[in-house]
Amino acid sequence: MVFVLVALVVLALLASVHRYVWRRFVGDTTAPGSTLRRVGTVAAFVLPLLSLGAMTSGRIGAPFWLQQVLAWPGFLWLACLLYLTLALLVGEAVRPLLGRVLARRDAAAAARTTAGTGTSVPAAEGTVAATANGTRPRTEELVPAGPPRPATPADRAPATAPPAEPEAEAEAEAVRDAEAAARAETEAKTAAAAPGIAHPSRRLFVSRVVGGAAAAAGLATVGYGTHNVLSGPSVKRITVPLAKLPRAAHGFRIAVVSDIHIGPILGRAHTRRIVDTINSTSPDLVAVVGDLVDGSVADLGSAAEPLAGLRSRHGSFFVTGNHEYFSGAEQWVNHVRELGLIPLENARVELGGFDLAGVNDIAGETEGQGPDFVRALGDRDLSRAAVLLAHQPVVIHDAVEHGVDLQLSGHTHGGQLWPGNYLAELANPTVAGLEQYGDTQLFVSRGAGAWGPPVRVGAPADITVVELASRQA
Repeated sequence: MVFVLVALVVLALLASVHRYVWRRFVGDTTAPGSTLRRVGTVAAFVLPLLSLGAMTSGRIGAPFWLQQVLAWPGFLWLACLLYLTLALLVGEAVRPLLGRVLARRDAAAAARTTAGTGTSVPAAEGTVAATANGTRPRTEELVPAGPPRPATPADRAPATAPPAEPEAEAEAEAVRDAEAAARAETEAKTAAAAPGIAHPSRRLFVSRVVGGAAAAAGLATVGYGTHNVLSGPSVKRITVPLAKLPRAAHGFRIAVVSDIHIGPILGRAHTRRIVDTINSTSPDLVAVVGDLVDGSVADLGSAAEPLAGLRSRHGSFFVTGNHEYFSGAEQWVNHVRELGLIPLENARVELGGFDLAGVNDIAGETEGQGPDFVRALGDRDLSRAAVLLAHQPVVIHDAVEHGVDLQLSGHTHGGQLWPGNYLAELANPTVAGLEQYGDTQLFVSRGAGAWGPPVRVGAPADITVVELASRQA
């Protein structure tokens, strides 16, 4: 019941976000009935369906070719939806400011035009009246009625208007300027209060500018994040001092790789890049700490085969992650063993300078194969340093209780898509990097691949070479 309610809430949220994105990118920027609006509306329905198909096709056992067809557009759209929405939310703050700037610019232009053409003003107390073109009308003088007098030569001469008085012309000009300024101020205030309502053309222009900028920013971010994944992980190096590590083991190098996520998008070429990168560091030991795959051995076994090429002095070790239990953990454990990796299923091996232990992922509890710290660490010599491979950082408290010196984990992807790191912090004690918990140090890798969208923003993929340092050296 709880799962159904959560699913309904998530679907309602996605529907609302898609509606908002459609309105800003399509509804506000295209004409009703236009080709662009029809295309945008169709995309608003098709893209979320592709995303739903990408997320569910593997779980329902769809043919692998169909999973591959759905994965690229479906998962990429989820990343695009995130960053387009964030860009639009930033645009909501810019939209009214841009509207006000345009409104004031248009009002100022209208004021200049009005001042240049002139306007009418009221007549001054029956003596002077300014017409629309600024000319002075003829004035009439009222005289008392009386008997007609004989016409004189002066009466028969053409009448001429007296010259205009400079003071009257100046007064008329001042009246015109005052009226133009008042109109400009009124228009500016009205436009600033409701720029989109009063001027549909201005509202359309603002919507297209903001929408175009949001689209460019969002898509560029996704493109950058996709390049980060497809170009392969970078190598990081850290030094971790261990109090119990003997001098003979000083400088021991462990190549830590997690969350490779071989699947419908990241296949054999992705695995080969990771193997080549690890081998280039010449490690003493390779630790693969879970979430190797997203799919069955039947579909992805050949994509994992480059792992057989891993090279190190003391071998390559593997522990399960939660995604292995979505994909057939027992089959994958057997397959990686065939490829030359050593699975540590709640087990431990003694190396020259320390104990290396591994526990199953928490997700294995549903199959009765969860982590067992007693089996992995219960009867060991506590005077020796212990390094634990555990996929999820949340088991750090069990590691502290069992005297582990260093735990190596993954799972978080470092958040993978900013601001996902803030959500990851809510569920994990450490999202990325090295931190101290009591006498135990915890290192969390950001991972070498990506789950879902093949996109990383603010959390670059990495393979970390952890160099152990003896405090006795």
